[in-house]
Formats: sequence, structure tokens, C-alpha cells
Amino acid sequence: MTAVTAISLPGRQSTWAAYTAAAAALAYAAPHFWWGAGVGATFPGDFATAPHGTMEAAIGYWVMGAVSVFGALLAVALVHPWGRRLPDRLIAVPALIAAVGMSLWGFTYFAMQYLLAAERVVSSPAFAAKDAHPQAAWGLFWYGLFLIWGITLGTAAWQRLRARRPRCERCGQA
Repeated sequence: MTAVTAISLPGRQSTWAAYTAAAAALAYAAPHFWWGAGVGATFPGDFATAPHGTMEAAIGYWVMGAVSVFGALLAVALVHPWGRRLPDRLIAVPALIAAVGMSLWGFTYFAMQYLLAAERVVSSPAFAAKDAHPQAAWGLFWYGLFLIWGITLGTAAWQRLRARRPRCERCGQA
């Protein structure tokens, strides 16, 4: 009979990271669904001028909300036993790629805000009115959410890749 060492599930460190990433994903998804339903609360700009009833609106609100819910499931799958049925690389590598993209997206926004505040760049006339709108302050929240989501998803995915898989003591195969 071949002995197999026990599987090592990700530690507490990646568990909190995965749940934080899932919470950030759901916090991003929820408003997209209510924006799609016509409720303008927390919209980063003038909701009256945003597209409604078009394919652009359907993708921007409903599809992005659904993708975010999928992102929350992906984050939780990184640390839950039911997610162990998926190969590490199949689940963790796409999560790492998404984490890098979201982190860069959030960081770039804050870098641009710094450059605008330092008057190193000037907003184009097409965006000046949007940037001056009182609801534009919500951008700080949304892009901060991207930073949190990206960093914590990346942490959970990295921990998943580093977690030990069960190994056969006879042949050494995972």
C-alpha cells in the first residue's frame, strides 16, 4: 500500500486574504447591479449622463457585476476544500494575472490623482467637467477597492501556489 502525506491547506494568512478579496469583489459587484437597475447611488460621476438601456450599459453594469461575483468565487476557491478539486495552476495563475491587473489599475488612478493635484498634468476639457463633479470623489473608493482586491487576491493565489500538495512517499509524485 502506498502512503500519501496529508494535504496542507493554505494557512490563516491566505484565508483572510481570500475572504478580503471576495468581499472587495462583492463590494464592486453590488453597485453595478443597482446601477443597471437605474439607481444612481455611489456612481462616480453624473449618473444622468451615463448610458442607460444600451449594450454599453448592459456590459458596464450587468456583465461587470457578474464577472465580479465570479471573481469572489475564484478568491474563495483558492482556500476552500472544494476549490482543491481544481489544479493549482488552473486556478492560481489566472488569479495572479487578474491581481496584477487590478493592482496596477488602482495604483495608476492614485498616481494620476497625485499628478493632477501636484499640477504636473492637466485634465483634458472632455474630462474636466467629470473630474469636477461632486460624485467623482467616489472614484477614490472604487479604485482603492481595486487596490485592495488586487493585493489580497494576489496574496491568496501566491499562497495557494506555495501550499504543499499531497505527495506519494514511494514515487514522489503529487
